[in-house]
Amino acid sequence: MTLFLVLVISGVFYLICFSSFFQIKEIIISGNQKVSAEALREIVEKNIEKNILFFPSRSIFLVDLDKTSKDVLKDFPLIEKIQLKRKFSNSLTVNINERKPVAVLIQGENVFFLDKNGIIFEPAVLGEDLIKIIDKQKTNILGEEAISKEKLSQILDIDSKLKLDLKIPVQQFEMEADDKLNLVIVEGWQAYFDLQKDVDWQLTKLKAVLEEKIPPEKRKDLEYIELRFGNFAPYKYKS
Repeated sequence: MTLFLVLVISGVFYLICFSSFFQIKEIIISGNQKVSAEALREIVEKNIEKNILFFPSRSIFLVDLDKTSKDVLKDFPLIEKIQLKRKFSNSLTVNINERKPVAVLIQGENVFFLDKNGIIFEPAVLGEDLIKIIDKQKTNILGEEAISKEKLSQILDIDSKLKLDLKIPVQQFEMEADDKLNLVIVEGWQAYFDLQKDVDWQLTKLKAVLEEKIPPEKRKDLEYIELRFGNFAPYKYKS
C-alpha cells in the first residue's frame, strides 16, 4: 500500500512538473501599444523557467502569477494594470493596460507624463497639448506618485472650469509648499489658489472679480488675483 502511494505521488509530481502536456508553449500578450511585446515576454519567460530537482520545467502549475505581475510592473512604469491567466493546458495570457497622460509634470530639467493617479511613468517633451504642472518641491522617479490623485483632480477641475466657464486658458500650474497653487494665465497674470481650502469658492471669487471689477481690456495690465483668503479677492495691477 505504501509503495502504491509513493508511485501515485511520484506520478502526480511528474505530471504537474514535467509532463509536456502542461509545459507552457505560448505566451499571449494583448493590450500593449507602447510597451514592447518582446521585452514584456522576456520578463514573463524568466518567471516561467524553473529548475525542479535539477531538471528544467515550464509547468503551467508552477508559475507564480503574483510575483510575475510585480516584476512586470516594476520594470515597466508605463503599465498601469496587468492581468495574467493560465490558459490550460499550455498557454499563459498577459493582458495589460497602459497609463494615459493627463498632464505634464516639470521637475527642474526633468519633464514627465503624469497619469490620472498622479504617477509619473514616461519622459515627456514640452509642447505637448496637456496641462503643465511645475513642482519645485520634489524629485521623483518613474513609477512613483508625484502628486496625490486628489490634488491632481483639483488641478484638472480648475483648468476645466476656467476654460469652459471663463474662457481663460492656463499656461501652467506652479506647485508651492503647503498646497499653494499659482496659476500662470496665458494673458500674462497669475491667480493664487490654496488646495486645502474650498476650491469652488475660490473659483467663484475669481469669476466675480473678473466680471465685476476688471474689464477684459485691463487684464493685460493685471499682475495677480489673490484668492486664498476668506471672502476677499484682492488684485494688483503691474506697476
